[in-house]
Amino acid sequence: MAVDRLLPTDESHELIELARQIADKALEPVVDQHEKEETYPVGVFSTLGAAGLLSLPYPEQWGGGGQPYEVYLQVLEELAARWAAVAVAVSVHSLSCHPLFAFGSDEQQQRWLPDMLGGSTVGAYSLSEPQAGSDAAALSCKATGVEDGYRITGAKAWITHGGIADFYNLFARTGEGSAGISCFLVPKDTPGLTFGKPEEKMGLHAVPTTTAHYEDAFVAADRRIGAEGQGLQIAFSALDSGRLGIAAVATGLAQAALDEAVNYSQERTTFGRKIIDHQGLAFVLADMAAAVDSARATYLDAARRRDAGMPYSRQASVAKLVATDAAMKVTTDAVQVFGGAGYTRDYRVERYMREAKIMQIFEGTNQIQRLVISRHLAR
Repeated sequence: MAVDRLLPTDESHELIELARQIADKALEPVVDQHEKEETYPVGVFSTLGAAGLLSLPYPEQWGGGGQPYEVYLQVLEELAARWAAVAVAVSVHSLSCHPLFAFGSDEQQQRWLPDMLGGSTVGAYSLSEPQAGSDAAALSCKATGVEDGYRITGAKAWITHGGIADFYNLFARTGEGSAGISCFLVPKDTPGLTFGKPEEKMGLHAVPTTTAHYEDAFVAADRRIGAEGQGLQIAFSALDSGRLGIAAVATGLAQAALDEAVNYSQERTTFGRKIIDHQGLAFVLADMAAAVDSARATYLDAARRRDAGMPYSRQASVAKLVATDAAMKVTTDAVQVFGGAGYTRDYRVERYMREAKIMQIFEGTNQIQRLVISRHLAR
């Protein structure tokens, strides 16, 4: 179901409509096959890039779309309503462009941003490690300073688009403690950089998630973004935006589950009536709709604060928490609406429920979001 949207300009409405058309044409017809067979959708990201949908929130001077974040997130929601794995990868790409855009030197931006935002490449984000997920300050991947650059040794985990992305934001240790982490922009063909086999995930099967292994990999000094020791500041500033991306993706997934449930309830009959005409089930659908609308309003509030230059870190955590918890509840209820049929792979709601779970985990678990929110309140 197309969602009526309050958008700032006619251009924004046209962009949303373009995103819907592309999603319906390039994503909707092939999503079931790729997710079932766990195959990468070759050509999909090129299609999105050619349409300018991979770099919407960045300035036009660097090849971006120059769109407000509230518009970008609604495009992301439209993509997610057709294919969550692709939408997550688009969000991660936007996240991976943030460090260079926000902290890179003029020379670095001129050199790399046009290609990163031009639509022909995709990026990945390498913050987590096998033993350092929520505790980002516990990173052990090490960058040792050498002549003209750094030698990187260690492993990074849970990399969306790992092994396929064209560039990687790497956060590695250059010193001691939380002030001893630095950020690097690493090209995919770096000697000494290899990737493990894709993780066997519960959902989001079409886009791989892998571990990266750095074995004395050389990274030139001019590929360090920001100052030495500024890595965590860079990582956390990007995560606020990334959390909004995941909130939008979760909302799109929840909307898709709601639409499937409503359509099914209009077709399935029991006791001589459509099941939507039974109050017990109709109220379940009403609660699902309320959860989706609330999630959308929450991420839009945070996005508008971001666009206005206001502090939005707490609101980003609220949006991520509310939207992903809503997605888990809505997709679970969608399976319930379908009854036994919903527990089979004959219907998409089974996949939606599996996909929703990870959204409560990545970009900071929802327990971490509660910690962030409570710390803001304590101030």
